Amino acid sequence: MSSGPSFSDNAVVPDSEHGGLVARLPQRLRDFAMLARFDRPIGWWLLFWPCAWGIWLAGAGWQWSLIGWMLLGSIAMRGAGCVYNDIVDAALDRQVARTAQRPVASGRVSARAAWVWLFALCAAGLLVLLQLRWQAQLVALGSVALVAAYPFMKRITWWPQAWLGLVFTWGAPVGWIALRGDHLGVLAALYAGAVFWCVGYDTIYALQDREDDALVGIRSSALRLGAGVQAGVLAFYTAAIALWALAFWLLRGDWVALLALLPAAAHLLWQALTLDPADPDNPLARFRSNRTAGALMAAACLVVGNA
Repeated sequence: MSSGPSFSDNAVVPDSEHGGLVARLPQRLRDFAMLARFDRPIGWWLLFWPCAWGIWLAGAGWQWSLIGWMLLGSIAMRGAGCVYNDIVDAALDRQVARTAQRPVASGRVSARAAWVWLFALCAAGLLVLLQLRWQAQLVALGSVALVAAYPFMKRITWWPQAWLGLVFTWGAPVGWIALRGDHLGVLAALYAGAVFWCVGYDTIYALQDREDDALVGIRSSALRLGAGVQAGVLAFYTAAIALWALAFWLLRGDWVALLALLPAAAHLLWQALTLDPADPDNPLARFRSNRTAGALMAAACLVVGNA
């Protein structure tokens, strides 16, 4: 006799990477894991990589302990952000095919239980925060208002992806300030480039929901750009590459340092040039490939920062 719904039934959102440990959890625990998007690790990778960029470009070596804490913080706080987003967006999620089976929207997890889970994840984030020097703690806390406002952006602007860019790449200044407080021009260029990177990849992600979003009144850059979405993504990625090149130049003033950026730049250009909004599987694959883009940029920051 079955003990509950299988993990392959309609409780699984279409873009879930639902293998591994999450698939083996009992249904109740699985719902909480899915609420924090533990079945979709791409999200915390995208949150973590800017942290690594800031740390490694700062030029203090590998910093494995700090990297480890930042990874834990990325997993916890990405989960907390997703829980908060699902609490706020439950009514909208029920109207969108891809999100209708999320745990809160479907009723499998109550709003009260979701709030408890949210505070538990925030407690893990607080533990990470306490490992940082006070200057970095203040920078990290500066993101709270941005995070709280994000779920409402899709209701009031066509560019919620730009707001997400401010939020999801905040780890770059936190990582940098955790180690040094000078060369803020370098940090500003790194962060601005990261924001454009996020706008690009989240525009790709939003292609999955264009039809449903238009029906229920959710706004997105993918809808705003319309037939020009591929050109828009290319422009966002080009801006990201240019700003990262500026960051490297301001730090080193050496054209050779820019060569380290070429693999990440080539990967992002490949994404934009091969993006096919008409193919149901193409946008999700291009979006997920940003885990590789983030790793290539991290390698470039490590080389340039510690040369």
